[in-house]
Amino acid sequence: MEFEVFSDKQKQVLTWWCDGAETRSRSAIICDGAVRSGKTLCMGLSFFCWAMRRFQGEQFGLCGKTAGALRRNLLDRLLPVLRELGFSCTEKVSKNQLRVEFGGRTNTFFLFGGRDEGSAALIQGMTLAGVLLDEAALMPRSFVEQACARCSVEGSRLWFSCNPEGPGHWFFQEWIQKSRERNALYLHFTMEDNPSLSPEMIRRYAGSFSGAFYRRFVLGEWVAAEGRVYDFFDEHCIRDPPPGEMEQWCISCDYGTVNPASFGLWGKKEGVWYRVKEFYYDSKRHRRQKTDGEYARDLRELAGDRPVGLVVADPSAASFIETLRRDGWRVVGAENNVLSGIRITAELLRSGRLIICPGCTDAIREFSMYSWDERAVGDRVKKVHDHAMDDIRYFAVTVAARQRSGGLGASAVERRRF
Repeated sequence: MEFEVFSDKQKQVLTWWCDGAETRSRSAIICDGAVRSGKTLCMGLSFFCWAMRRFQGEQFGLCGKTAGALRRNLLDRLLPVLRELGFSCTEKVSKNQLRVEFGGRTNTFFLFGGRDEGSAALIQGMTLAGVLLDEAALMPRSFVEQACARCSVEGSRLWFSCNPEGPGHWFFQEWIQKSRERNALYLHFTMEDNPSLSPEMIRRYAGSFSGAFYRRFVLGEWVAAEGRVYDFFDEHCIRDPPPGEMEQWCISCDYGTVNPASFGLWGKKEGVWYRVKEFYYDSKRHRRQKTDGEYARDLRELAGDRPVGLVVADPSAASFIETLRRDGWRVVGAENNVLSGIRITAELLRSGRLIICPGCTDAIREFSMYSWDERAVGDRVKKVHDHAMDDIRYFAVTVAARQRSGGLGASAVERRRF
């Protein structure tokens, strides 16, 4: 792999621990800032070079939101670089373990996922010489603190990278604002710190976000989310479907009994998914709750004679999912991380890969009302006007975001095949 000339920030990341560096006595390094700013790969490369230069026969931690995310975001790009540089890297995927040899030294790196509060138990009891936490702001505080506490080998160091969240986030308050008292080197990255990004690519990324997400992921600021969630949504996001047959059909469902139920019928053509029709039922307005069987009939009526290949359903609606499967539908439970799902949905809408058609009036109504809860600690949406928003998010994350070259990538959807 060939590198462009490193930026000054990247050079600092690569050399902060080296003999002769003014920062070599720091106990940690924190890199935050914009997406695609060049911090992640340099952090990983520097971490492995430091570990193999300073230690022999020790254990290290590599942490991401999940072990799979860590592989996608870091290791899939980093390991080929390390191998070209002469490192011998042997993965034991089933054990989430990586054995690295270089210069006559051998060290072991363990992969951990900091998904939730229970994840801290995965790393508890280990003795580590260092830990790298990729996207540290997405991990529970208990997991991060447990990982830090495991680094008890003499000379151990902590390595953090993340994109910004809200200013009330614990990592911002406890690590970034207190970086000096924690003896940590803090480096803030912008897209201009990545020499491999052209001005055209920077403009493209800047156009993918708006509002708080723009300020966080493009400007690299720790700011609160406020106002409408999809503040860019207007008539440009609403279009009629193209003429002719669709290539694929899918239905997304947000199930509700007391709360409204919302189903969306999606057709794909030339890489774009169109929400061509919807079903929306508010039991409070109609003063009658529907059964799973009645909703299953409503879904079949929404599909009509179209060859719907997949139903993406609210993962908490176990009985409804089972009813649909018994009725002959191919069903998957949707991925349901709200905040990352909103980011993905926003990107797909802004890029024109998701189109809402004029007949979907309840979805259009909710887009105009779906808002951040400004009184909440951290990012949280108000739990009103969110039923079509949820079914659209389920579809965006589980299906639309995974398409590659006209297919659906290596997702659960791909494995079930349309």
